Amino acid sequence: MIGASLLMLSLVSAAKLTANDIIVECRENYVLDSPICSDTPPSFLADLKAELVTFNGTDMINISWAINIDASIDYLTATRILAGGQTYHCEYTPPLAKADLTGSKQKWFHHLVYASYGLIQAANIPLPPRGSGPCYKHFRVTKPPPNPDVKPEMTQVPVTQVTQVGPQVPHIANLTSIILTIFGCLAVLMILSFSYLIYKRFGVNLAMSLDFKGCPSPMLPVPVLVVYPAENPTFQRAVVALTEFLQWQGGCSIAVDIWQQRKIAEQGPMCWLAEQVKAANRVLIVCPQRITPVLYSGCSSNNCFPTLSISAAAQDLYPLVLNMVVSHAKSSTNLSKFWVVQLGNQPQESGNLAPELKACKTFCVMKDLRKLCRSLHEHRQDNKTISAQISRPWIAYSEKSTMLLRKAVEKIK
Repeated sequence: MIGASLLMLSLVSAAKLTANDIIVECRENYVLDSPICSDTPPSFLADLKAELVTFNGTDMINISWAINIDASIDYLTATRILAGGQTYHCEYTPPLAKADLTGSKQKWFHHLVYASYGLIQAANIPLPPRGSGPCYKHFRVTKPPPNPDVKPEMTQVPVTQVTQVGPQVPHIANLTSIILTIFGCLAVLMILSFSYLIYKRFGVNLAMSLDFKGCPSPMLPVPVLVVYPAENPTFQRAVVALTEFLQWQGGCSIAVDIWQQRKIAEQGPMCWLAEQVKAANRVLIVCPQRITPVLYSGCSSNNCFPTLSISAAAQDLYPLVLNMVVSHAKSSTNLSKFWVVQLGNQPQESGNLAPELKACKTFCVMKDLRKLCRSLHEHRQDNKTISAQISRPWIAYSEKSTMLLRKAVEKIK
């Protein structure tokens, strides 16, 4: 009943708040695909807001966003909203380009979701080309503080006057209360002193060893380069799922050839790789399933991915990065920048690993996914105080995203 009522309220709200009978329909997006990018994207969202509301006794969040009415709405296909670990794909009926919006500078739309506290992001689709800079609007929903205007009710108790004869003796209950208060204050002081001593001795190490369920989200994402061999569409699909997981759930800024094909064509594979290795904090080398990469030459009806083709640059970048690892083998500091990622539920045998990569730190996805995610951020945690560790925002990746990545990895077998 709540879901049906929520759907009716969203449709009625959209119909009433749009002057030209434009209805926005938002549905959950369960497919782990990157948003479409275009060289002619629509303009960014004009504004993004969210407020807590109550609907049929249920706490909800009313997400509102404004769209600029300009010439770029001809390219607008939908709006993407990320909230509470869910992704919503919002489409407009009729499309804004076909609606009569003469005289309007902005248009507001609304959508109700179940209440959750944290960051809400939204952007118009298609997005600008990757590397063009931020394109999402952000709004953080925080838990409201208690209402200070609500005061506890005071009940007046009638006082009976008692005439005492002789000296006044304090009541035994009052004496007990005073003693308990004194001991309580002493106990609090002892706990605070003990906590301060623990902080001074073990504070930073304790904060770094806490097992949070999620990856730290620093103010700026961690730059990571991903290089992989050209095997087949199924293998590349798993690589894409891994890069998208680290990009959207792991707090990383991923550089990969399939997202920067135009830049690789302009600079050349060798110059592009050298520039990205220099800019990245870590280089993830996805090792092949076989010792010799098998290039894709055809597909069957069950294993063909019409929307995904193997990047031509992958054939050049993988041997180049192997040579780069060899050139850094004499320096443990330089070699520590290169990590190996094996796709599968169990680590591969050492004989299947290229000799150039045997000295690199290795992770197995899915087995070491959380470890990999946390390790990518460990360099951001050095020399931090315990207060910075506790106050730092954290993001917890959703089980849905993990399941989609797991399915993509399992298809390799």
